[in-house]
Amino acid sequence: MNKVIVPLDVPTSQEALALVDRLGDDSDFYKVGFELFTRAGPDVVRTLVDRGKRVFLDLKLHDIPNTVARAVAVASDLGVDLLTLHATGGPSMLEAAAEARAGGLRLLGVTVLTSLSPDEMGTIWDREIRSVRDDVGRLAIMSREAGIDGVVASALEASWIRGQVGQDFLIVTPGIRPAGADTGDQSRVATPADAVRAGADYLVIGRPITRATDPAAAFEAISSEIRSADTTLPSP
Repeated sequence: MNKVIVPLDVPTSQEALALVDRLGDDSDFYKVGFELFTRAGPDVVRTLVDRGKRVFLDLKLHDIPNTVARAVAVASDLGVDLLTLHATGGPSMLEAAAEARAGGLRLLGVTVLTSLSPDEMGTIWDREIRSVRDDVGRLAIMSREAGIDGVVASALEASWIRGQVGQDFLIVTPGIRPAGADTGDQSRVATPADAVRAGADYLVIGRPITRATDPAAAFEAISSEIRSADTTLPSP
């Protein structure tokens, strides 16, 4: 299974599809986020699906339960594979989303953004953050109990989440950087191999691929690292 999701963090559908063309057939899973979706709308999603690509629609929904449920139903009709919503929206919102999904859509609860440091989290929630892992785990367990299919979480918390919620719960990890790469605006990062060993199902890997001189070669190198890490994992 290809574990790499490539984010199409570009402003136009033309640029997005050009990147898809450069990556070729080996790359089959793409993330469409706020920037591209705001500019290109659902048409770019339909085009990717028509090309046989899987789509991770990363809109981080957070609203009243009825509004979120309607958005989930629309995403189901688009044929996307994964859709995000903030776990901090609460159990009622998460349950409404789970009931509204259809087809092959799977929902992911966003726990704590990988760009947030403990100090920033403490400012937001007005309390001392003694353990990011505990807060991430609490939101992951709440998401599972509400019927959500998985979570977005840092690889640094993935192994602990896996131990808490079991094997049949998706863990998607952003903040992935090959060893020695610039961490950019991410505060909690891990290498691709470390993320796989920690229990991540999918890895969102952007700049090391999309900003490479040869994106296809960068994709293959990272995929090879992941495959090697997979073979070192103990059998379940």
